[in-house]
Amino acid sequence: MTTPLLLPFARGDASQADLLGGKGANLAEMTRLGLPVPPGFTITTEACRHFLTTGDLPPELRDLVSTAVAGLEAPSGRGFGSASDPLLVSVRSGGRFSMPGMMETVLNVGLTDRTLPGLASRGGWHFAWDCYRRLLQMYGHTVLGVDAGAFDSLLAEARSRYGAVDDAHLPTEALEGLVTRFRAVLLEDGGAELPQDPRRQLDDAITAVFRSWTGERARTYRAHEGIPETLGTAVNVVEMVFGNTGEHSGSGVCFTRDPATGAPGAYGDYLPDAQGEDVVNGSRTTLPLSELGTHEPALHGQLLGHLATLEQHYRDLCDVEFTVENGRLFLLQTRVGKRSPEAAFRIAVDMVDEGLITADEALCRVDGHQLEALLHPRFEHAESGVVLARGLPASPGAAVGVAVFDPARAVAARAGGTAPVLVRVETSPDDLAGIIAAEAVVTARGGLTSHAAVVARGLGRTCVTSVGGLVVDPAARRAVTADGVVITEGDVLSVDGTSGVIYLGALEASPSPVALALDSTARDHDDALVHAVATILEHADARRTLGVRANAETAADALLARRLGAEGIGLCRTEHMLLGPRRELVERVVVDDRREDALAEIEELATREFEAILATMDGLPVVVRLLDPPLHEFLPDLVELATDAGRREARHVVDEAQDARLATVRRWHETNPMLGLRGVRLLTVLPELVVAQVRALAVATTALRDRGLDPRPEIMVPLVAIESELAVARSHITRALRDTAVAPVPPVGTMIELPRAALTADALAGHAEFFSFGTNDLTQTTWGISRDDAEAGFLATYRREGLLTLDPFVTLDRVGVGELIRTAVRLGRGARPALGLGACGEHAGDPASIHFFAEVGLDYVSCSPPRVPIARLEAGRAAVRRHPTTDTR
Repeated sequence: MTTPLLLPFARGDASQADLLGGKGANLAEMTRLGLPVPPGFTITTEACRHFLTTGDLPPELRDLVSTAVAGLEAPSGRGFGSASDPLLVSVRSGGRFSMPGMMETVLNVGLTDRTLPGLASRGGWHFAWDCYRRLLQMYGHTVLGVDAGAFDSLLAEARSRYGAVDDAHLPTEALEGLVTRFRAVLLEDGGAELPQDPRRQLDDAITAVFRSWTGERARTYRAHEGIPETLGTAVNVVEMVFGNTGEHSGSGVCFTRDPATGAPGAYGDYLPDAQGEDVVNGSRTTLPLSELGTHEPALHGQLLGHLATLEQHYRDLCDVEFTVENGRLFLLQTRVGKRSPEAAFRIAVDMVDEGLITADEALCRVDGHQLEALLHPRFEHAESGVVLARGLPASPGAAVGVAVFDPARAVAARAGGTAPVLVRVETSPDDLAGIIAAEAVVTARGGLTSHAAVVARGLGRTCVTSVGGLVVDPAARRAVTADGVVITEGDVLSVDGTSGVIYLGALEASPSPVALALDSTARDHDDALVHAVATILEHADARRTLGVRANAETAADALLARRLGAEGIGLCRTEHMLLGPRRELVERVVVDDRREDALAEIEELATREFEAILATMDGLPVVVRLLDPPLHEFLPDLVELATDAGRREARHVVDEAQDARLATVRRWHETNPMLGLRGVRLLTVLPELVVAQVRALAVATTALRDRGLDPRPEIMVPLVAIESELAVARSHITRALRDTAVAPVPPVGTMIELPRAALTADALAGHAEFFSFGTNDLTQTTWGISRDDAEAGFLATYRREGLLTLDPFVTLDRVGVGELIRTAVRLGRGARPALGLGACGEHAGDPASIHFFAEVGLDYVSCSPPRVPIARLEAGRAAVRRHPTTDTR
């Protein structure tokens, strides 16, 4: 069957959004429901795709449009091009997905010098000239590409000359004069006059709307929203109804509920004596919808009735545009309304209570991105702040603190009771203590997946990266913005990690009531929003099959994770216990001759930390990953040592200890340490580190069991590539556990973060009780791209040029990395059916990636503590989408 190029509203319905676009499908649906929709027809997305491919309209479309226009003329008694009673039409875009304001519209098509008197006989000359200037303005901008500012400046000049507060108050003579001046602008700036053939106007407008699909703002919007470029737009041609014919006419936009809060009751704006664009473009001050009830109570009642019909029919918040022409109400558009995150949760739960939707449907109407927005503090009056700089919004939230430029000073500031903002060129693992101490982190370099971004998100710290033009001088303890503003240590900064803006001075920040409630045993369910979020999370927990754990290295983080609903710790990174000031312990093991003392200190330190974490997570699993980072992160800087040696040589100073230290560091030096001596390789070369950590875990476990607690540790070996590596590491672990006589013996697993590990998972499963997919490194090693460099480097260009639509370090690459995970799951479970499976990379907190992990059959995901509620929600949504039920209320 041939796909139609045109359909009248009476022949379509809401199910045809792919063909008719969202706007056209809903106009057809409202027509089918008997609501007061002006007659019209839709030129389908099939015609648009033909235009985009060939550059021309389909040849048969002209006759189809002629027939459809004739179908509008007969019921109205008006003629398209009639001098006595002209039919005018609007030409509006309407894609499959709503793209508000991104594409074009032309109103009053069919108005010419010949038809103008006939229009004036219907509503007066003021009305007729107003319609004519609107057509010239829209045709000039949309069809001829004239800068909209050329018309705006002439309008502003006319308002000033005649003392009019807005366009509606311009006298008739002013409007007539504007028509003359606008026509001159079309000729001078657009190179053409307004066609005096109505059909030529219509064809030009249809072509221009199709062409607007490829406009820069439309393409930018689609890229941001993930809307495919290939869909195309439909064009809706609708008989004009006029809200600008006097005091008993007007236009408005309304919602069936408040889209900002979700509160019940119609909400919106109304403008008397106005066309629809006057309401949305801000040129005039609108009135609240309730004013329509005061001045036109009968019309207001009709509108409320139609809104109720639409909400009951669509079972969702509806966004409606309407026009009143001389006391008669028309509905020009409806769609499922966009809403704030707060409104999304409230409306979903309220509609379950009202019997409109099921609990499963409510769960699918919210998402993790909306929940994330509700969990972070925000600045109440950011618009009043002094903007210092802008960067990438790497970790959301609103934080205020004093600028510091090195991690040690951040730690000192926090210890002294001052909240620091750590400002760096970029961060490294050595900065961890400073990041922990910081209220916020700002870096000049690095993208959304840089070290600073990943660590800050994991710790729940606000972070802005890749701040354009920021020059940081840590030695001078200052930074200079692109505008030349100097930030010195101690300056108060406000950092908005949600928008990526940095302000000078302290802005007022408010904590999220949702976050406060979720992190509390006494939740305020009287608050409508908190009640809604809690209700949906409870349903998500009931539906999900995917467990949710957290990444945590401290008892405080573990406690937060548990309060937020985590079912264990899926990743406890032991290196976090040994970075910062404690780094020298590992250095002593490698470089100095005081190895035994250092190992004893490591074991003692780890025992205390493990005991605190295991006690906090009593009765829940805690996966402890053995030392993973490259060895160079624990060693002295080679350049500094070599420089010092050169200075000593120049002064003929002999220091055998320092020379030996330099020789050792040179021996261990690697050109690309991220792909070198780290993970299981380091543990194989220095098994003493394995023994110290495993002994500490065993001692902590035994001590807690002796106290009557139920610690459940698991041991994970990182970066395994070959079966023999894991076998050797496991032998060291087994020996250490046997020496401490811990019982029962903790299960041992491995992290799958190399393609070879995924492809040989059946062999590895012979030595592992569980796998955990470390998707950060698995993505790096699969793509051959550094996570720290990608977003700020060429990957940003790839996304801008359309080579990639998603950052693979933010949302899991299903085709490449995802296929490796699928393979590892199949091979691993084939060799060991009871094999435990988890994911603990950055993707474990990403909503889209969580759906993939549920799909491939993992047992759990492990994310940063603040993202635990998001993972719970998305795991529930994933279960509903995979196994929908008819009603779970």
